[in-house]
Amino acid sequence: MVGKFLYSCYDGSMKNMKKGWSKGFTKDTHLSVRKISETMRKKRIDNFAEWRRRMKKLGKIKSDYRPFVRNNDLAELIGVAFGDGHIQIFPRTERLIISANSHNIGFVDRYARIVRKIFGKEPRCMKAKNVNCIRISVYEKFISKRLGIPAGNRKDSTIGIPQWIWRNKRFLISCLRGLYEAEGSFCTHKQTSTYKLFFSNKNTTLLHAVYRGLCIFGFHPNMSGYKVQLSRKEEVYRCKELIQFRKYNKVL
Repeated sequence: MVGKFLYSCYDGSMKNMKKGWSKGFTKDTHLSVRKISETMRKKRIDNFAEWRRRMKKLGKIKSDYRPFVRNNDLAELIGVAFGDGHIQIFPRTERLIISANSHNIGFVDRYARIVRKIFGKEPRCMKAKNVNCIRISVYEKFISKRLGIPAGNRKDSTIGIPQWIWRNKRFLISCLRGLYEAEGSFCTHKQTSTYKLFFSNKNTTLLHAVYRGLCIFGFHPNMSGYKVQLSRKEEVYRCKELIQFRKYNKVL
């Protein structure tokens, strides 16, 4: 009887081990998983090293991080990332986050698709708690370097739009679109014949870049404080059409 009891206990424990108590949990959702993660980090234990090597051989994980293809999609992603994006640095990877108004489903759909095309992987779209915000995010190595966008807070950064975008007007239009989709606004007040297309940002390098870009296309912007604005009715509508502001055709 004792032998049978010990066997049943052993067999039951093995079954529980097979199930895996931590399945479905992450360090953000379970304190025990977080403690394990922090302990392994302190001891410099890489529990997934062998798994990563195997996945790289199978081609399921990238082992070569080449520069992104320079095209309209990349130029637009750089624009929106400069505006509403944020790059986080981790010990073994980086994370790009693009914050979107949860009511603007066209924005979420468009930039999730562009991220998917450029990175070749499915981005995560998560609704933030208690605020109208959806965060589009993707993890990969060397994101900051390959996009040419500094990580962390960029308020005082002097790094602006990459030169390859300035050399091609089509790329510049796409980049301006991304910037305006992130930080732009359009408003009218027909009773007073007021028409405005704004770009707002606290980074002066970015403000000057938008100002310069608008001038290249023959507009007459005004810059004051943290805003660049167009106020002439004809220019407001022409610029809005040029960059396809708030028009969310699907990205093929």
